[in-house]
Amino acid sequence: MSVHTLNRPLDVEWPAEWVTGLPKALEQLHHWAQVSPLHTALRHKRHGRWYAWRWIDALRDVERLADGLRQQGFTEQSRLALSGAFEPNLLLLALAAESIGGQLLTLADDLEPTTLHKLLWRLRPTHAYVQGRQQVQHWLAVAGSSAAPRWLITEQAAPGNGVLAFAQLLGPVDPARRLSRWWQASGETALWSEEGTHWQGGLAVVLEQWLSSGQNLAFPESRGSARRDRSEVAPTGLLLSPARLQHLADEIESRLAAPGTWRRRLSDWAIAHPQSGLRRLIKNRVRRLLGFQRLQYIWQAPATRQNSTEPQWLAEFKRDIA
Repeated sequence: MSVHTLNRPLDVEWPAEWVTGLPKALEQLHHWAQVSPLHTALRHKRHGRWYAWRWIDALRDVERLADGLRQQGFTEQSRLALSGAFEPNLLLLALAAESIGGQLLTLADDLEPTTLHKLLWRLRPTHAYVQGRQQVQHWLAVAGSSAAPRWLITEQAAPGNGVLAFAQLLGPVDPARRLSRWWQASGETALWSEEGTHWQGGLAVVLEQWLSSGQNLAFPESRGSARRDRSEVAPTGLLLSPARLQHLADEIESRLAAPGTWRRRLSDWAIAHPQSGLRRLIKNRVRRLLGFQRLQYIWQAPATRQNSTEPQWLAEFKRDIA
């Protein structure tokens, strides 16, 4: 395959997409590393413990990852595919690839092997970063075929034969150095994401909102532990897809009394009467259960902002914020 062919933009359809428009993100990362180098930029829960990256740490990791990618043959003519949950490693690797000038694309993280093979055969990424044991196995299944990336970067499989450990790409870093031993200041704002590459357009949203605001961005250990981990962070802003917002609304609904019962009628009455002290009590309880006690901002796609059918409790939180 020629360089000219590799660089030519391909028309892709979901569940894959190109990630574009990130040069400004790199400028913003340098800005925050200069003006707020010791402020927290990223938090991620791993193995039950919170880890934190300061802005200067984030910038240095991007630079180290860029060096590691170059050592593994990544150039302006290369393509990096990302598939998995949004968390610091994925975001920083995306920025590292962007700093080199290579092409960047995401693939949904729940693809079956047949669909995955077809996409890889068409898109031909030279490098890929994959999370999740099952997805790693699916990607390894195409190893050796003409569609396989030159390097598969992962944290789940032992390196060797086209598989590269993320830690090897990053170089030696003491994880204990990033262990978050002190909790965030009470006035510190925190964005929250519990998404992944299954969210169409999500990576661009998360990077833009994080880097344009300069706020701390936190991630749960897993999607399954999101509610518990969210409660520990008590974020001030949510960066969630419409599907995940609906999941939150369903979670709220599941914690209320069943429709038709006197408890549910009481809750509905309280919400409908702003002057009621009971209304405030019920809403505060729901907020604490979901980790929303500090919530000030919910990101929404422009097409969904005027949705008149959104769940009542989510609409209540938005009215409070407004």
